[in-house]
Amino acid sequence: MRSMGISLVGMKWVKQFIFVCLCCGILSASAWAKHEQKISGSDWVSTWASSPQLGDAKNAPPEPGFHDSTIRQVVHVSIGGKQIRVRFSNEFGTAPLTIASAHIAVSAGHGAIRAESDKALAFHGMPSVTIPAGALIISDPLDFDLAPLSDLAISMHMNDPPDSVTTHPGSRQNSYFQAGNSVSAADISSAPHVDHWYFINGVDVVAKNSNAVVTLGDSITDGRGSTTDGNDRWPDDLARRLQSDKHTTNVAVLNHGIGGNRLLHDGLGPNALARFDRDVLSQTGVRWLIVFEGINDIGTRAMATQRHEQPASAEDMVAAYQQIIDRAHSHHIRVYGATMTAFGGSFYDKPDTQEVWAKVNNWIRTSGKFDAVIDFDAATHDPQNPSHLLAADDSGDHLHLNSPGYKSMAGAIDLKLFQ
Repeated sequence: MRSMGISLVGMKWVKQFIFVCLCCGILSASAWAKHEQKISGSDWVSTWASSPQLGDAKNAPPEPGFHDSTIRQVVHVSIGGKQIRVRFSNEFGTAPLTIASAHIAVSAGHGAIRAESDKALAFHGMPSVTIPAGALIISDPLDFDLAPLSDLAISMHMNDPPDSVTTHPGSRQNSYFQAGNSVSAADISSAPHVDHWYFINGVDVVAKNSNAVVTLGDSITDGRGSTTDGNDRWPDDLARRLQSDKHTTNVAVLNHGIGGNRLLHDGLGPNALARFDRDVLSQTGVRWLIVFEGINDIGTRAMATQRHEQPASAEDMVAAYQQIIDRAHSHHIRVYGATMTAFGGSFYDKPDTQEVWAKVNNWIRTSGKFDAVIDFDAATHDPQNPSHLLAADDSGDHLHLNSPGYKSMAGAIDLKLFQ
């Protein structure tokens, strides 16, 4: 009887233990489901973004500059929404940046806007904002009917910004400068303009069940060789393809390409590993990442000594890719590796660079480390001379592609990756 009592007590304890485990399992599954819902059904999602860089004399603004002037900048969004907010960056500023007023409107082309769409942005209910050095500020949510694949004009009245200016030199989009406060002016197309962006970092919209794909890359992603004001970079072409398929109209595309960017060393902007948290993990609603980096690491090997750098080896680059994969996966972001396009005949073309290129591309294709592979190289190289780009896709420098080449790249991406 005593042993039976112990058995009954033991059985009771086992039943209680199983019950607790089941409850914990249900709660864990419920928590995970809520986490997945948050990822796949976020209300706010970025529809446009740009990587900030430190400005220099080559990307200084035209007259009248930043002193008591209006800058009107145009951005091409991917998905639409009924509410909007804008991100402004003083990432590289060494002093506070004051925006006296900021408006948004539907672009009517060049420096013109559709006046009936013009609305003022607010910052914690105020019309102006001062952004601390190194910081980013998001405007208050604003009701605004933003159509997918449309052009948005962001107009800012500036005073004197810090000496160190935050910019994106490779905008491939003209920005207009007019003296005084002209944030609501219907047309300033005749004002001086330059193809750089200043202080603008991103545009978010409310779009239920929507997410974004970040394209992390260099000048080929940034659009070198594409048409100014033409929105024909390969991420733009990808956005158009996604909008044309009923299964992927809820997928935004964020272009985080920087000209001259490298995986391992700084160039015209911070290296990919250094900017990863800012340009990937901090983006609103990001679910996927396309990594298309490395050609500049390979091409600058010959200059490594004079730059006081260690030449990038295939093993170094593979390790960097693995870091990106691991860090993205820890935030439930799927990572797609893109093969590097051919550069035969360019100033990067040397026996050792071709060897490293082939070795790294082979690893991207065969390692199984990425969640999927996008073969940009296969889509754009000359079948008769695989180390070279197709003549029809070559911008002329045998390294960067032209508009048809960028369309070929976007066409090589399986849209099922984003369903």
